[in-house]
Amino acid sequence: MFVHVETHRRRHVQWATVLLVVLCVISFVGLALMPGPQRMSMWLEWGTVPANIFDPKAPLLPQLHDPSLLRLFTALFIHLAWLHLLGNLLFLVIFGLPAERALGSLRFLLLFVIGGMVANLVGALSLAGVRSPIIGCSGAVSAVLGTYIALFPRARLGLVLPLGFYLEFVRVPAFLLIGIWVLLQLLFSYVGPSYGAVVWWTHIAGFLFGVAFALFSRDAIARRLRG
Repeated sequence: MFVHVETHRRRHVQWATVLLVVLCVISFVGLALMPGPQRMSMWLEWGTVPANIFDPKAPLLPQLHDPSLLRLFTALFIHLAWLHLLGNLLFLVIFGLPAERALGSLRFLLLFVIGGMVANLVGALSLAGVRSPIIGCSGAVSAVLGTYIALFPRARLGLVLPLGFYLEFVRVPAFLLIGIWVLLQLLFSYVGPSYGAVVWWTHIAGFLFGVAFALFSRDAIARRLRG
């Protein structure tokens, strides 16, 4: 599935990706300035802690009305370390800007938020009873990747790479970048105790949500691209 249409270029302010990056950075800096115990308390309070959200012995459906599910949203803007933050934001910018250009800012923001919450929900269900927090926007970024690759499977994205004293502009296949994303998440799984809460089902659910989002939105996206 892909979208390929003749476009009439119009100027649009792409504010959603920038807004999400700013919110993640502000949240990270604010938490980094807190004393260690207070910062840990905030991670547990506003991250998605499966044991605090779901009781595996109780019926699931009534629990979906619990206000504590707000943490599926707040967890998207919490990151444990600068490497965790930069890894997510790098791919959010690489895929987010062209995805937002195709989807429109509001639809892109909807994709990020709902895709991230669904990803965290699946991650929490897969780890029911675990008291380690699921945090970060990896699931939401995976949703953006899923939507972009479903709409533009043959796309090549432009990157600026530092080569010695020079900057070289290259076009890289989107699939290659997604492979790097997977390797980066694998690295986060094993580098230090800060990355113990990486949940693979969160990434998989986010990616699949993104593909489904593209499937149901492609007609509206095609109309938008035609101008």
